[in-house]
Amino acid sequence: MRYCGSASTLAAAMPRDVQAADAPVQGYAPATLVWSDGSPVTGESVEPEREFVFFYPYRSTPCFLLRLSVPATAGMALTGSAGRTYRWDGGVGPDRAVVAYSAICAHKLSHPSPSVSFIGYRAQPVGYLGEGNRVQRRAGVIQCCSEHSIYDPAQGAAVLSGPAPHPLAAIGLDDKGPGLVARAVHGEPVFDRYFERFGFRLALEFGEDEFRQPVGEATVVQAIEEFTRQRIQC
Repeated sequence: MRYCGSASTLAAAMPRDVQAADAPVQGYAPATLVWSDGSPVTGESVEPEREFVFFYPYRSTPCFLLRLSVPATAGMALTGSAGRTYRWDGGVGPDRAVVAYSAICAHKLSHPSPSVSFIGYRAQPVGYLGEGNRVQRRAGVIQCCSEHSIYDPAQGAAVLSGPAPHPLAAIGLDDKGPGLVARAVHGEPVFDRYFERFGFRLALEFGEDEFRQPVGEATVVQAIEEFTRQRIQC
């Protein structure tokens, strides 16, 4: 099956302003985050410690939107799978606690779908093997139950445990206007692998000529329980 679209439409979704190899930040066409009624999503309107999802930069690539209970550290350097480092600018909004990440696991590409989600934010403590293979318990993490990777959303989605080779890609948010705007992807997105592995299913869900297209000028934010029917806990 071949997937194609017009050159002009695809160009809008292509990364722009790619920085140097040691700082992979890819700029995409901006998309305003809106609630289902069309009102803008502001940092203040995001309920703390609750998991929300939206799509960016493509119509079929899900992302998490979170308002953490702690500030998200700004200006830290993260390391990708090939040793490439990049800067993550931290959270936005109240206390700089609002963050967004690609919801596609960096390991085996687990992601939220309308039927089931094996990856998600855990407001309650979960156990995992930390440094030195010591069992740790911690709340406020993103956990993938497919292979038990754990990410720290307050530290750029850095890997705390598990087989994930690098942090989740971070979505760059702008809060300078009336609402939040997604503008960039920091780190190592796995979109090509995602499209290759799940292209047939995504074509059925979003349309053969739609799932690779840019999300457009606005993207709807939903609570995870409104988006997916079954959330796997582990």
